[in-house]
Amino acid sequence: MTGQPSADVVDASLALSAAGLGDMVWGHASVRDPGGRGVWMKSAGWGFEEIDEPRVILVRSDGEVLEGDEPRHLEYPIHTEIILARPDVGAVVHTHAPALSAFSSLDVPLQPISHDAVPFASPQIPRFSATGALIASADLGRAVAAELGDARGILLPKHGAVTVGPDIGSAVMYAVLLERACRTALNAIAAGGPRLWSDDTETEFKREQIWNSRQLDAGWRYLVRKGRREHNRE
Repeated sequence: MTGQPSADVVDASLALSAAGLGDMVWGHASVRDPGGRGVWMKSAGWGFEEIDEPRVILVRSDGEVLEGDEPRHLEYPIHTEIILARPDVGAVVHTHAPALSAFSSLDVPLQPISHDAVPFASPQIPRFSATGALIASADLGRAVAAELGDARGILLPKHGAVTVGPDIGSAVMYAVLLERACRTALNAIAAGGPRLWSDDTETEFKREQIWNSRQLDAGWRYLVRKGRREHNRE
């Protein structure tokens, strides 16, 4: 991380693109403003792979763009309301990756059948069922934040998912891991359903052994390097 929120949002966007979590111009990442003015986030109308610092804006909790000349996403309340509700959260990611929606539609638990699912099991990742439409109001943003509670992520059935972290690297990594976990679960279900997965004790152990802050940071730095390389080749 650079310490500059706008630069961190650029890196997050390139990393999410490198991980295959893009959805044309939709989906967004944000970082808490150090001064408490709202969130720095990707502007609307651009894909993850197209983001540079002029395409990052500062958005206040009421939706006013305080810095930057680009339009904001309609779903900014996802970011602003979670940041307001969770003092421990420094960054938020929202994606529409296909495996998330496919898995959410099955309404079954996300079992820790792979390392990727460990951050989202025991306790089970929450699901937001109030709507499958856009989270485009403060009321809906607050409802998502309430359902999220103290979890690392939340599935939005018929829509996508949101992940959070103390910093942008962990929020991005949780988004990547959640998509991979859902894809693995779909493969297992298609093959007749999983029969083996980690119990609660092993899940808790693996969370620290495999996905401690050092490991998350290593994965994040890899994705940033990959994203920058791909961006520079364009």
